[in-house]
This record gives sequence, C-alpha cells and structure tokens, in this order.
Amino acid sequence: MLQVTEINYIRQEVNGKGYSYSDVARRTNKDVRTVKKYADLEEFQPENKRKKSQPAPVMDPVKDIVDQWLKEDMKKKKKYLRTAKRIWQLLVNHEELDFKGSDRTVRAYVSKRKKELLEESENAAIPLESRAGDAQVDFGEAPFKRNGKVVDLPYLVMSFPYSNAFFVQVFESQNQDCFLEGLKRFFNYLEGVPKRIRFDNLSPAVKKILPQGKRELTEGFERFALHYGFEYEFCNPGAGNEKGHVEAMVKYVRNNFFLPERSVYQLEELNHRLWEEAENDRYRMHYEKKQEIAKLFVEDREALFYLPPKEYTGRRIETLKADKYGYVLVDSKRYSTSPRYANNRVLVGIHYNRIDILTDQYEVIVSHERLYGKESKSMIWHPYLSLMAKRPTALKYTTFYNQLPDSWQKYLHDCTVEEKKKALLLLSTLLKSNRLEKATEALEIASERCHPSSEAIKQVFHQLIHGRGQRQTQTLKLKSAVPAMPIAERGMKQYDAFFTLGGDLK
Repeated sequence: MLQVTEINYIRQEVNGKGYSYSDVARRTNKDVRTVKKYADLEEFQPENKRKKSQPAPVMDPVKDIVDQWLKEDMKKKKKYLRTAKRIWQLLVNHEELDFKGSDRTVRAYVSKRKKELLEESENAAIPLESRAGDAQVDFGEAPFKRNGKVVDLPYLVMSFPYSNAFFVQVFESQNQDCFLEGLKRFFNYLEGVPKRIRFDNLSPAVKKILPQGKRELTEGFERFALHYGFEYEFCNPGAGNEKGHVEAMVKYVRNNFFLPERSVYQLEELNHRLWEEAENDRYRMHYEKKQEIAKLFVEDREALFYLPPKEYTGRRIETLKADKYGYVLVDSKRYSTSPRYANNRVLVGIHYNRIDILTDQYEVIVSHERLYGKESKSMIWHPYLSLMAKRPTALKYTTFYNQLPDSWQKYLHDCTVEEKKKALLLLSTLLKSNRLEKATEALEIASERCHPSSEAIKQVFHQLIHGRGQRQTQTLKLKSAVPAMPIAERGMKQYDAFFTLGGDLK
C-alpha cells in the first residue's frame, strides 16, 4: 500500500488538475493501474481483516478435552492447576487418544486458549445482566411460635438471580457468627462457592463505609472471604435496588414459607426441612425465561468455584477478663468459667451456637450453649465443685455456695467433712453431662426419709436418668411386741430436749 502523501498527490493530480492516469504514472514512477485504483477509490475505512483458520491436525482431535480441563481449572486455586506440561503428559498417556503431539505444541495451544477463555469469562454478560454462578445474600425476619409465644427470628437467604433459585436458613441472631455459619452451610450444601456475591452493608461484614465506594471490612468476614475465594460486592448506601433480587426473594420466602407463624421446637430440625422445601420450590417456571428454575439452576451450579480442601472452623478466639464470680461477658450474656479464673483473663472460643472456655493450650474446660433472647446467664458447676471437694470446710464461705439450690445448701450443711467431699465429687461428676435440676431432683427424693449418703443420691439419679422411676421401699409388718423405731435425726437437739425435761437420771 502507498504512503498517505503519495495517495494524496495522485488524487490531487488526477481529480483536481485533470491529468491522465498514464501521465501521473510516468511522473510518479508507478504502474498506471495503481494510479487509477487510488484516484478512483471512495472507501478509506480500515478493513476488518479476518484471520484464516489454520488447520491443526495434531490438536484438533483433543481440543475439546483440553478445553474442558482448562475450564475445570478456572474453578481452582492457582497451586492446584494443571500445567501445560502435565496436560501434555495426560494426553500422551491417555489410552484412547493415541496423541502424538509435542510438548511445545500443547504449550502453545494452552497459552492461547487460556487467554481466550479468560476473556470469555470477563465478557460473559453485559452490565445489569445476571450471570450464572453469581449470588446475592441478605437477612430477613419472620414470626415463629416458640414455647407458647410468638417470637421474631432472623433468616438468611442466598438467591441466584440467573435461575431465580434460593436457599434459606433460620438463626437466633444476625450477628457475625450466625452470618458466617449461614454462608458456610450454603457453600457446603452447594458443594461449591459462588464466584461473586453481592451484599448490603451488613454490620457482620462491613465495619465502615469509606469514600469512593471502598469498605473497611470486619476481620472475621475478610478472613472468611479469603478462605473461600469469592469476590464480594456491596451496594451503595441507600441503594437497595442493587440487590433487588435477594430483597424480593426475602419477601417471597416470608410469604410462602413462614406465614402464618410456624411452630419451632428444634431450630436445626426446621433448617433441615428448609433444604428440601427450597429444592421443591424450583419445580416452577422462571417468571421471565419461561424455563423450569431447576434446569436453570444447573447452570448456576456448573459455574461455581470448588470448595477449599479444609472447612472454615467458624470459631473466633477472644481473651476476656472474668469477674469475681468467674463469669465472662459475651454479647451481654454471662458464662461461667472456673473458680481459678475469678478476676483473671481467660481464652474464650466463640461459635454461633456455643461458648467454649479454653486453657492456654486451647483445650476445652467447659462448653456452654450460647444464649440468645432474654436468658442472661449460663452456669456450669463441675469446675467449681471439683475445687471445693478439696477444701470442703471453706465451702460455706464461697460465693458459689450461695448460688446452689436451697436443698443442696441444707444437705451440705448437715454433712460431715468426709460426706461433703464425697457429695461434692458426686455432684461434679453428675453435672459434667447433666443439668443441676436433675441432680437436685435426685437429692430431694433420696432425702424424703433420712439424710442420704452420696451413694444413695447416685442410685436415685441413675434411676431417674434411665427411666426406671423411684424404687419404692417395702414396708415390713413387725410383731406387735417389737416397738416402732423412731426416725433418726442428726444434731444436738435431741440432747437439748432430754435435759429440759427436768427428770432424775438413774
């Protein structure tokens, strides 16, 4: 092709001044056909050159297989990807392919195809168009019947705008621990992780909204997102329409699954049923695409990242100071530790449903069910009882003694030192796996006729636990000549009563 200045000269001489093609050709030393072509040319836009598809007899038979491997690898972390050399080895060793290509040929194809697949992935959808594998997450709230009362409980929804599918789980709170537990459950049930998840500016995830659309994230959410490798997006403040799909799905779930109020006995039983109910809901037509949601959801699942090899534990460790009674405070709820931690710092493992008191080696000392609602204190007795059994004489002067039920205070008051040791050790053993109420019931039953031994309390306790009820004592009919024995009573009051009679001693 001629230079632009040469073309301009030819067009000016022929079209502007009227010289002939041959005359201009002679003066410019160009072929007359070339002069005619450029003088008469009317279209100067750049041509769209088409690349000629070069035949590749070696790679053509295996391109589909290699492409599938590369697409699978796009869902994995970099360290788990198959290298071009490994792909070549797999092709050569494949029994059915009879591949004869070189390492270099495979490397060239893999390098080129990776770039093409990456571009396809980035340009898979125009803005505002739903992409398979993308999700949105938000909390909702609904009324439930629980213990004879109507209470509001939060539920977490993950929706997929492409297919209109969703998942839902109900929790006790909208705190970070429940939020991350919900996300983890969704990922585990899906057996994959959405590539992108859009959130509102939820406090469990966002600590602070910064200028220019940036966010200061909570440490827990940041670690969680890094572990699972999904891309997170947040709505602009006050722009709920940016996650309109999940907001609509939150309303859909409330209206179709939680109204009128459902009765809740065990929250996890309800959540187990909700997996199946969400699955069954997909056998309806998409409101716009006129296809079954279940079929569209297959594309969502195929676009997910693989789960990481290790599951996120969901436990956060905090160092908290116990008060003088040995309680630590977690979200305004008090949990007992051990008497040796009174007024000292202690490691606490916080889960969405459990609070663990830990040693410095992260071994569990006691584990509490996490409190929600109006209940404000959880007491586990056995660490206190084990210590008191070693010092029974000091028992009455401890703060924990005053927190025992009246029946136990009275019983321990009437015990000898040795009996107190045995009773405290027994109580410590019973309370490792049972609540204090059952041990108290056993004490009250065993105390109906006399001051019981620790063995007698233990026997009644096991009868209660194993469902055999209280063993009735058989009453023997004695001969009338044998006087009825009075009920033995402990203490000095019998002696006091005798000496106040004023009788003569013989």
